Amino acid sequence: MLAFFAGGYFDSPRAVAGLVAWALVAAAVLLEPGSWPRTRTTWMALGGLALFAAWTLLSITWAPIAGDAYHAGQIVMLYLGTLLAATMLLRSPSAQRLAEPALVAGILVVIGYGLAGRMLPGLLHYARSVTAEGRLEQPLTYWNAMGELAALGFVLAARVAGDCTRGSRLRVAAAAACAPLGMGLYLSFSRGALFACAAGLLTLIVAVRRREQLAAVAVTVLGGVLAAVASAPFRGVSALAGPVSARERDGAIVLALLVLVMLATALGQRLLLGRQRPEELSLPRRAPLLAGVLICTALALAIVVGAKESSVQSQQLSSGATRLVTLQSNRYDYWRVALKAFAAEPVHGVGAGNWSVYWLRYRHVNEFATDAHSLPLQTLAELGLVGLILLLTFLGGVAVAGAQALRASPTAAGPLAAFAVYVAHAPLDWDWQMPAVTLIALVVAGCLLAMADSG
Repeated sequence: MLAFFAGGYFDSPRAVAGLVAWALVAAAVLLEPGSWPRTRTTWMALGGLALFAAWTLLSITWAPIAGDAYHAGQIVMLYLGTLLAATMLLRSPSAQRLAEPALVAGILVVIGYGLAGRMLPGLLHYARSVTAEGRLEQPLTYWNAMGELAALGFVLAARVAGDCTRGSRLRVAAAAACAPLGMGLYLSFSRGALFACAAGLLTLIVAVRRREQLAAVAVTVLGGVLAAVASAPFRGVSALAGPVSARERDGAIVLALLVLVMLATALGQRLLLGRQRPEELSLPRRAPLLAGVLICTALALAIVVGAKESSVQSQQLSSGATRLVTLQSNRYDYWRVALKAFAAEPVHGVGAGNWSVYWLRYRHVNEFATDAHSLPLQTLAELGLVGLILLLTFLGGVAVAGAQALRASPTAAGPLAAFAVYVAHAPLDWDWQMPAVTLIALVVAGCLLAMADSG
């Protein structure tokens, strides 16, 4: 529901979501009084986020614009309530197994809504912004967030498709769902989201260590790529270009092709299930460490190479698929200003939500911006070293809980891979300010905490 209110970016829907999250916590306390977290790891993650929320709200006392700090604190309180509710309510194995397909279904609705406006432009008329340059932005209103959401859904669906403990119909449906999710990921033209999706799939393969999971990843990736290729030649769909009549024609063709790709992916998965024998995948003992190093190295390489990107002044960003290969962005200007703000107040930062004050002071490009497009750098700028330590405590607690949960049950592989998608993308964009994306990560994080707590 938050996705259809600009992803929950604005105050009113975010406040309602916060009330719902804390009402769920109250319901868990009343109905399941024994569901309180017990292990140190779980309290490490919850305590880190709780202290991060308190520090964010405390920054009201030194922030130049106290209202922005309050709104930033409102976001973290929503996230704390969601994480605590998920940890308390997803303790049973049945609830944990339901979480993955339920999240995939919700994400598929959101991505499908965005795609429908392109395939049926004569029936559905969506708002569109000039800055999007035809990229998939509705209903979240931000294309990179749509790409990240599609990546989260894709990895979770790939896990369901490769889970040999689930029914064949659900596994086939999950594989078919990866076609529209793959198309949505492509049409967002988000380089960071593509990287995050690859990081999540690699984490999934290493975490599961099963040949059936590797085969499912191959089938789902093939389906997603075919769906993306089907939409690429038709600019009425890929760039919203041309008159309505041309876009209606292109949309009808792409819709038919998407249905065919979904059917082919489902058929391929069904044939695979009929011939498949469960078998362990032979990987090096240190495969998790190697995968982590590979993901971190790729992220660092992308940041170093991207440092050569040119700032955008009055000209618009490249549109369409050329966006995937262009070196054109203002992201490094945002990061430069974030480091200036950190240098000014390294301990407690300049105040939550107040990076924008320094942006107006030190920007080199004439562009309005309120976010530094990087969770760690924005945290350093606005909440200083104290804020970053608290954030890392929360993330570290979830990571340790994920490792513990994975040793206890293979069910943890999907939530762990999805959380890896979010962690890989958060340093590259403002996912934290988009609750419709971050809540997915917090639900799977709560699932990992619940598994580690009960295991």
